[in-house]
Amino acid sequence: MIDFNSLAGELIDSFQQPITGCWSNSVFSGLASKVFEYQYGSNPIYARYAKKKGVTPANLKDWKEIPPVPTLAFKEFPIISGDSKAVERVFETSGTSLSPRERGKHHIIDLALYRASLMANMRHQFYSDENSLPLLFALVKDPVQSPSSSLSFMLGEALAKLSMGRGGFYVDEHNRLQYEKLAVDLKELESSGEPVLLTGTAFAFVHWMDWLGNKRLSFELPRNSRIMETGGFKARSREVSRIGLYKSLADFHGVPISSIVSEYGMTEMLSQLYEQTVVTQGTGEILHLGYMPPPWLRSLVLDVNTLAALPAGQEGVLCHFDLANLGSAMAVLTEDVGVTLENGGIRLVGRLDGAEERGCSLAMNEYALGNR
Repeated sequence: MIDFNSLAGELIDSFQQPITGCWSNSVFSGLASKVFEYQYGSNPIYARYAKKKGVTPANLKDWKEIPPVPTLAFKEFPIISGDSKAVERVFETSGTSLSPRERGKHHIIDLALYRASLMANMRHQFYSDENSLPLLFALVKDPVQSPSSSLSFMLGEALAKLSMGRGGFYVDEHNRLQYEKLAVDLKELESSGEPVLLTGTAFAFVHWMDWLGNKRLSFELPRNSRIMETGGFKARSREVSRIGLYKSLADFHGVPISSIVSEYGMTEMLSQLYEQTVVTQGTGEILHLGYMPPPWLRSLVLDVNTLAALPAGQEGVLCHFDLANLGSAMAVLTEDVGVTLENGGIRLVGRLDGAEERGCSLAMNEYALGNR
């Protein structure tokens, strides 16, 4: 049986290599096969589920055959590949209206895998210039106040180790955005000339800019400053367009729209994808180039009814294969709808309407049967 610590060490070493492009199919497939073999041998529920689908380590021919675990299962069962006593942290899906029973939970056996994945990817995206490392200002709770938030953990690690502790969190323990403090700190950066990575959910930014508009405030952030938006365009009270949000962010903060990056991640997955924004010359059209994964993550688009893989350009449900998920489930079937692109990225289209689609419901039922 494959040893967790040995394979985790191999994966961490791979994540820490400079990101220069996609791994070859043989490299990714080789590691994915090892992760599948480990999870098959250490998670009896998953092993029964995979065997029912006719896939075992002995007959696996391609990483695309690895049976995915639906995100719905993270709400119903502890998805743990390994010793449950070794779990270091449990991250929970967000949503103020959700009861604890309705929240998905991701049990993390080794936070070092998460650290290695998020640090390597964020370094590549935002910290490649060692002579101009940005401060990090986050419109979320800090990880001490919100220990079950994978986003707070990610930004806390980046703040401490990539921004060298320079920056802060601007949502207090009562979920109140600290408007005055954030405004003062951003104004100070105008004088110091230090670049900043300003991060937050779409609706945190909406509330922030509403406040700025009422106060008639705006900023001219220093050169090389970036803004990272982490999703969340819908709420019960209001809905915003992505292009409208980006134009407002650029106007209020004095940065080009091309400096705004979108992050796609989920509690059930320890790696993230990032999408750059481009403005075409002449027409000024705003283009989104697709969410690009790190080399250790690959995505498929599946038919919503049959879960058969679809070619690039066809719309279906997204399925991610994240090697950082060694201690849980590498293959994760989401409720997101999208398309894969020829460049290896994905484009988000929306969400499934609940979990009614036959393929996702069937996958959930089959996984539940494995738990009996």
